[in-house]
Amino acid sequence: MEERMGEKVYIFDTTLRDGEQAPGFSMTTEEKLQMAHQLAKLRVDIIEAGFAAASKGDFEAVRRIASEVKGPIICSLARALESDIEIAAKALEPAERKRIHTFIATSPIHMEYKLRMTPDQVLEKIRKAVSFARNFTDDVEFSCEDATRSEREFLYRAIETAIKHGATVINIPDTVGYAIPEEFGQLIEDIMNNVPNIDKVILSVHCHDDLGLATANSLTAVKHGARQVECTINGIGERAGNAALEEVVMALKVRKDFFGDLYTEVNTKEIYKTSRLLCRITGNFVQPNKAIVGDNAFAHESGIHQHGVLSHRMTYEIMNPEDVGFPMSRIVLGKHSGRHALKRRLEELGFKFTKEELDRIFEKFKELADRKKEVYDEDLEALIYQEFMKIEDQEPLKILHFQVQSGDNMIPTATVKLLFKGEEREATSTGNGPVDATIKAIQKALGIEPKLLDYSIKALTPNTDAQAEARVVLELDGVKASGRGVDTDIIKASVKAFTDALNRAIVRKEYILQREEIREEGTV
Repeated sequence: MEERMGEKVYIFDTTLRDGEQAPGFSMTTEEKLQMAHQLAKLRVDIIEAGFAAASKGDFEAVRRIASEVKGPIICSLARALESDIEIAAKALEPAERKRIHTFIATSPIHMEYKLRMTPDQVLEKIRKAVSFARNFTDDVEFSCEDATRSEREFLYRAIETAIKHGATVINIPDTVGYAIPEEFGQLIEDIMNNVPNIDKVILSVHCHDDLGLATANSLTAVKHGARQVECTINGIGERAGNAALEEVVMALKVRKDFFGDLYTEVNTKEIYKTSRLLCRITGNFVQPNKAIVGDNAFAHESGIHQHGVLSHRMTYEIMNPEDVGFPMSRIVLGKHSGRHALKRRLEELGFKFTKEELDRIFEKFKELADRKKEVYDEDLEALIYQEFMKIEDQEPLKILHFQVQSGDNMIPTATVKLLFKGEEREATSTGNGPVDATIKAIQKALGIEPKLLDYSIKALTPNTDAQAEARVVLELDGVKASGRGVDTDIIKASVKAFTDALNRAIVRKEYILQREEIREEGTV
């Protein structure tokens, strides 16, 4: 890895511990292992793999990750109890590099009502826990739970005690998301100035998002001297969640003018992939407007914004989508879109029009956009066909009949009978599944093999008798087209979508050839 100039900010990922504690985000051991491997590709510095003492399942997950995931430091959380620390140490035994993360609350409300302990008893707990953890590893992190509501002088004593007895990282959590950036930054500065041995450790922060300030608080802390940030993918975690890893990392990268020579070693091109993996594993997807990884993070509908982005991306995008592994910027066509965006999308779809023709299409497009939230490629194609193409009622391709045989102990086989430009054809093919077999049979009957660019299917209604919507994007001899199919049978829906896309590609291809011939003759 290339050497970097400046000060490193360590990224401590707690997706698999604090993140997983959020209702609806539990993961199996195999899922946590899969996620941990991706976090290693993302190049986080520390993976908090779980709370080993919490359950046999958590212990097993921490141990498997410690055994199989290489690169990051593998960490387990443990209360300030010898039994917890011992279990964490056992789970971490196989790790190349390991850390025990122990904690106890230091705020008056927690000490009185939860711990039922005096401040002196808490200090003794810290001493014993950190000292005991050092018997198993040289890397021990101590957290002052609810630090932002702790009394300053006692907080300083707690931190000093932890460092004195072997802590190498001190974490300052805003456990309930109570802090405001200005005061949190001041807290970090006060700790740096009032704890005599603070220079011997890495100062860390762990901010919750109850007031929507987790990322802001984390970045303010970094600006005031913290050098580790505890965060999660997509910001998942207890209650409103944690500081989002992707937001912290990209803020440090994009705003170098503000943060100076601070850097992380995260491979930002893996951010989007990591976010989507977590979504698939947990079944919880981020809201469309989520910073960095939301579907709309690089999407533009306003005509003014679209014109600006198409002229120069930096007008409305402060980072490249490719930098976070996002597929591309997305121009959303809707009622706010202008001519520039429509013209660009039509060109991407393979259409070229004169100014007069484009004016006609734009007028029809605006009428359609007033009735729809978003105008899709299929809508544009239909509009163009209606305005410029004289197509017979009979589409080039029509499926007359298909039959599929499939099961757990047989190779899926499909037979199709179709009509192509008035000619009846039939073919049989096998595939990896019933849909694959049917599509291959259609291609075999036609003697063509379009390139499948995208295929997706989703339920439109609940229950097992739900309507399924299939979407297909394909390319035929350089011409792209998309299709849609809806049916309660997912195979039928998929065949409808594929046939729809193929018909559009064939008609579009013939239309493009026709226009080129007319242009060559000089009549356009």
